[in-house]
Amino acid sequence: MSPTPGSRRRLGPLALPAALLLAAGASLVTLPATASAAATATGAITGLGGKCVDVAGASAANGTAVQLYDCNGTTAQQWTVGTDGTIRALGKCLDAKDNGTANGTQLQLWDCGGGANQKWSVSAAHDIVNAQADKCMDATGNSSANGTRLQIWTCSGTANQKWTAPSDGGTPTPGGTMAVAPYLYNGWGSPPSPTTVMNATGVKWFTLAFVLSNGYCNPQWDGGRPLTGGVDQQTINTVRGAGGDVIPSFGGWSGNKLESSCSSAGELAAAYQKVINAYGLKAIDIDIEADAYSNATVQQRTVDALKTIKANNPGIKVYVTFGTGQSGPDTSLINRAASAGLTVDSWTIMPFDFGGAGQNMGTLTTRAAEGLKNAVKSAYGYSDDQTYRSIGISSMNGITDDNETVTVDDFRTILAYAQQHHLARLTFWSVNRDRPCTGGGADTCSGVSQQAWDYTRVFAQYTG
Repeated sequence: MSPTPGSRRRLGPLALPAALLLAAGASLVTLPATASAAATATGAITGLGGKCVDVAGASAANGTAVQLYDCNGTTAQQWTVGTDGTIRALGKCLDAKDNGTANGTQLQLWDCGGGANQKWSVSAAHDIVNAQADKCMDATGNSSANGTRLQIWTCSGTANQKWTAPSDGGTPTPGGTMAVAPYLYNGWGSPPSPTTVMNATGVKWFTLAFVLSNGYCNPQWDGGRPLTGGVDQQTINTVRGAGGDVIPSFGGWSGNKLESSCSSAGELAAAYQKVINAYGLKAIDIDIEADAYSNATVQQRTVDALKTIKANNPGIKVYVTFGTGQSGPDTSLINRAASAGLTVDSWTIMPFDFGGAGQNMGTLTTRAAEGLKNAVKSAYGYSDDQTYRSIGISSMNGITDDNETVTVDDFRTILAYAQQHHLARLTFWSVNRDRPCTGGGADTCSGVSQQAWDYTRVFAQYTG
């Protein structure tokens, strides 16, 4: 299952307003009380098992239980995080019952009254903390079963106290945006500590590679490591604990692909959903390459499965990553998706391993991106601005498999292009390689002279 060393296998925190981030100085940000409940964001709050925070029976009556339930996109699961510190649904406030502060105090819906038991803060570490009790929103009994009551409990950092709240949609801080999520791979290359990279560069997101098939329609990391409980979950917990999040990547160049192993779009969608539910994801990356890309049946199966995922997971971002030529990519998958009514959040090309040895890879990358823009614009009928905002670039740092050299200056060229056109995504393979070579192989370093994390620092400047 392991890729060739050095190979690209070609082809959830609340995003707080910048002013709050600057003022925080700590991991916890308390939303100030104001006279009105101006919204920072509205959407689902997801937690343990990928379940949604839900108002029981969609009832707005005072005292209605707040619980975990399968996400269904109804108004009972649409929560507004206000600048006044409230979290509201159905016109009422999330409330700690009877003004309680003890462990086990249940949460309910109640008329908004301005009390401290209705004030909440959302931390970069995915905690939702009651201001009066200084305790965390908690799924009772560490259960993700439908109907599990929510309560407050002493904050412990456990999974049943971790929540992904809707983001504010404001201007992201450099490096903190989901759009910048370099690939991190636990399968080889002495993977770097994600917190080391985060602290050194400011990035908050990683694209975690790769979810594959175990030979059947069953997702596992690299097709052999367990979906939960292993090193990959440890990585996710570490990143989230440091205020970041991850985007699992399905596929890659080698190994058994779910897209091929699953026999129907329904089975494939269920496999994707299993991973989404396991981690309460906000985004996924479908890295479709090699035999999976070249097979028209597999392409259509993937498109149909992603339509189901988009329908069943409101707000989730879906990235599709695939190879390209120097003038742009093959358009078959883009056209197939457009014809089927599938819109994705970023069509992302990999502009390397395409005969660029000895040429300026920054220039070649922007040329290929223009070809991608033209293909997406033609397929969907978007304006130029809409099209740029729905495409992305996934480069490779240093020496590529085809002996091309992508320099730090090339990354600066790519960054300038992305900033000019507000691309949806800017990433690269891989942070494992973003280190100077001191005798290691191509899976542990870039092959060029650099300081550790030089490439990541460049893309970390991207703000979308």
